[in-house]
Amino acid sequence: MKNYKLIFKIIISILFSWVCGHLIFITIDGLTDKNNRAGIAVILGNKVNEDGTLSERLEKRMECGLSLYHSGRVKKILVSGGLGKEGFYEGDKMKEYLIKNNVPDSVIILDNLGNNTLATVNNTLKLQDSLNFQSIIVVSQYFHLTRTKMLFRKKHFENVSSVSPKYFEIRDIYSLLREFVAYYVE
Repeated sequence: MKNYKLIFKIIISILFSWVCGHLIFITIDGLTDKNNRAGIAVILGNKVNEDGTLSERLEKRMECGLSLYHSGRVKKILVSGGLGKEGFYEGDKMKEYLIKNNVPDSVIILDNLGNNTLATVNNTLKLQDSLNFQSIIVVSQYFHLTRTKMLFRKKHFENVSSVSPKYFEIRDIYSLLREFVAYYVE
């Protein structure tokens, strides 16, 4: 019986170490900005409020994308999101935000069919030839970036980096755990 308890403790310790190590990796990877340049920034959508304004989380992502564009780190911006339960296409609202902040319409690519991360990755890669980009900077919350980059790489697009806004919420704890599971499911 003692051997079973010891084996159980060892297995639990290994699993706990694996989860903690992965969460630390996700956090460090997501918060690291290597100051790369890219042909395009891909900003992943998020909640639009019932009044049509961007949620604070989404607005912070948009500020990140604006900074990339205005500093010359990207030439184009792809905004990707789906139809939210509030009745707004996230991509449309994201595009409006960019235009209000002096980004020319010709620089913005709209993807209103990016209902989830994998859809955004697939939709972005379908545009690679027509937009002629060889590199991507993904913009989302820090906990979301490791999995998003992994999905691009699984589709054989290697030149992908990321930037996240310096915006944190208590719900990030849940989001980190969700991303841990999603990383191994997708």
